[in-house]
Amino acid sequence: MKKIDWYIIKKFLGTFFFTMILIILIVIIFDVSEKIDDFLKNQAPLKEIIFSYYLTFIPYFTNMFSSLFTFIAVVFFTSKIAANTEIIAILSSGISFRRLLRPYMIAATFLAILSFYLANFLIPMTNQIRYAFEDKYIFSKRYNKGHNIHVQNSPGTLLYVESFNNEDNKGRNFTMEKANNHNLSYKLSARDITYDSLTDSWEAHHYMIRKITEKGMNFEYGDTLALELNVQPIDFSNQIKRMDVMNYFELDKFIEEEKVKGSKNIKFYEVERHKRVSFPFATLILTIIGASLSSRKVRGGIGLHLAFGILISFAYIIFMQISTVFATFGTLSPFVAVWIPNFFFAILAILLVRLAPK
Repeated sequence: MKKIDWYIIKKFLGTFFFTMILIILIVIIFDVSEKIDDFLKNQAPLKEIIFSYYLTFIPYFTNMFSSLFTFIAVVFFTSKIAANTEIIAILSSGISFRRLLRPYMIAATFLAILSFYLANFLIPMTNQIRYAFEDKYIFSKRYNKGHNIHVQNSPGTLLYVESFNNEDNKGRNFTMEKANNHNLSYKLSARDITYDSLTDSWEAHHYMIRKITEKGMNFEYGDTLALELNVQPIDFSNQIKRMDVMNYFELDKFIEEEKVKGSKNIKFYEVERHKRVSFPFATLILTIIGASLSSRKVRGGIGLHLAFGILISFAYIIFMQISTVFATFGTLSPFVAVWIPNFFFAILAILLVRLAPK
């Protein structure tokens, strides 16, 4: 590490955090003006507004736009030192452009690790606090209503409810079927099913059980039956579950459980899991593109570099959105959908490094 390395790292990180702080302050000001009526109406304490809402809001917003602001920060300060002919002086002293990229990559690696930690561990924890605040002081209680829901409780055991409302944790027209060697061996039908959140247990009401054996069918009727089900009320909802309150390991375990249950939203969950890993790599790729693009002194100066930088940033975001849509609603693999933008922009980064001033 030489003085030039520390100089570039300080410029890089200083510009990044300065612009991020400014944007966050602007967003908070607009958000306060929008939600001040809700805060006053629901008598939200100032301490909770600051620590339970806005303090937890900062990591979420920082990570959401970290790649974009990393790119803008690189373009901004590199264009500035290029306009001051500092890049020319550095290269003329015998330092190669690839050696010049070293401090950029060190700073970008730090931001990528920070982004990975935020997305996979800190933000899921702070989102739980923020959502609890929003449910209490901003939004009315969220209810998930599902209709005609099929869930696999375990291999060979299928559950069905005609309708479910988690306002009272009650499902209508419930059935549970068990199959043995692809042949139906057990079927439970109930007028309704309820969930007790205190005991974490399920009960079926006004039920009929039909057991199919080699000797024939046996029927059983009753008013109430305790059930051991490997599901929660939200499993009977058509809505996608909140993945942003799960850390990486919880999300990975959750996806495996959803596969067993036969959830139709598996692709949404897998896209989220791959995004949490691919975005930090995008920080490294966009840093190389930004440094290569803005290291040449041009007549348009910083303005021209920023225009190209913002254009490339939005191209990356649009590319990512399009590919993930093909994954969630089409046949494209979630892994390919999330990583293919990084692949193409990595190729662009290599080309720009070769074209950069030597």
